[in-house]
Amino acid sequence: MVFNFRRKAKWTEIKILKILDKCAIDFTFPALDNGYVYLANTRLSVFKSTKDWAIVIEVFGFSPRSGFPDIHICTFSNNLHNRNTLENYVSEKAYLNYLDTNLYNESRFVFPIENNGWFDEDEPEMVFDNSLCQLRNLKLDTPNPSEYEKCGILLEEDTPQIFEFCRYLVHQYPEEVLANDAELRVNIPPDMELLIQLDEWNHPDIVDGELPSQTEAFKQLAQVLVTGNKELYNPSCPPNTHWPNWPEGGTL
Repeated sequence: MVFNFRRKAKWTEIKILKILDKCAIDFTFPALDNGYVYLANTRLSVFKSTKDWAIVIEVFGFSPRSGFPDIHICTFSNNLHNRNTLENYVSEKAYLNYLDTNLYNESRFVFPIENNGWFDEDEPEMVFDNSLCQLRNLKLDTPNPSEYEKCGILLEEDTPQIFEFCRYLVHQYPEEVLANDAELRVNIPPDMELLIQLDEWNHPDIVDGELPSQTEAFKQLAQVLVTGNKELYNPSCPPNTHWPNWPEGGTL
């Protein structure tokens, strides 16, 4: 039996922020201008129970290296559930190293769009016009180029690219491109209460070395986690999570 001694710790704002900062330094905290991912949408959820706390950040976007749009679900908590098992690793040493280096963070990926028929296999970053695409349980026709501009998306080429299609879907179907409740809670205890859910906030510039503890938003969220008082989240800094604020994303 494995005992989780970390749950017995008296959690303070400083301790929580130190965990988030370490994850940022280790690049396990979301960087919205990740050079390998075109950002489309984000959401942040704060959970708490009597003993436990969690922050879950979702990033929906497109990485040409992975080939398909996905939701990256990043969970930070003192009591992570549903962790990877020994069978996922080549050796017990590798498994123990994973646990040791990811004490308070876990990642999962969800693919909300079925990956067939709507993109050009010869040009795999391009989207066919008026082809059929399935987003969750919705069957959709991909838009023609003129529809993108109506959503504030200026196409870089004559043919829409997958990352532009992702941003179009965010504009039209914002809930479907984010995690459902089961996906959102995949790595946290089921008894945790959702205190705050944010579609936008002021996110640190991780690539340039800014840490969560240096931002008003995460300082206040740490206060919420310690006290359970969601009224303590009352930011004065403007949000910056909308994709135009992170133009370097996906450019590598």
